[in-house]
Amino acid sequence: MSSPSKRREMDFMKLMMSDYKVETINDGMQEFYVEFHGPNDSLYQGGVWKVRVELPDAYPYKSPSIGFVTKIYHPNVDEMSGSVCLDVINQTWSPMFDLLNVFETFLPQLLLYPNPSDPLNGEAAALMMRDRQAYELKVKEYCERYAKHENSAADGNSSDEVLSDEDYESSDEETVPGNPDP
Repeated sequence: MSSPSKRREMDFMKLMMSDYKVETINDGMQEFYVEFHGPNDSLYQGGVWKVRVELPDAYPYKSPSIGFVTKIYHPNVDEMSGSVCLDVINQTWSPMFDLLNVFETFLPQLLLYPNPSDPLNGEAAALMMRDRQAYELKVKEYCERYAKHENSAADGNSSDEVLSDEDYESSDEETVPGNPDP
């Protein structure tokens, strides 16, 4: 590829031409949402999540930032921020990978094969290891409550169902869990 910007544009267009619903943020190609369906034969089958993607200036040499906007119960996804703990995105990213790899392979594999020994959601990891049946019920409850297809639309989501842009933004400041004052 002649430049990261051409590659970014090409990968973005491949994603737009695929079966994924893509919604740009600020009419650009660096930040956008993708409608992601849970993989077949998984606890997440039938669920639909809004996933935020941010492409750094150095993409594809630097990995995209991926985060679930719609709540999901998974040991390797931070429940509050939606951040994803996935080696192939965070540590072993290669310019050989593209955005379709993220949505066709990496995220489905994450949902099919959670890794409770490297959690971002300690509660989900502990429940998965301690009581698999209760964990599976909680995953299905979250899918039913938050990840129904009608909940994934950009409009009509309550603040309980989808994290706002402000919630998604990562910061160095310590966040305090709980509900803000009205």
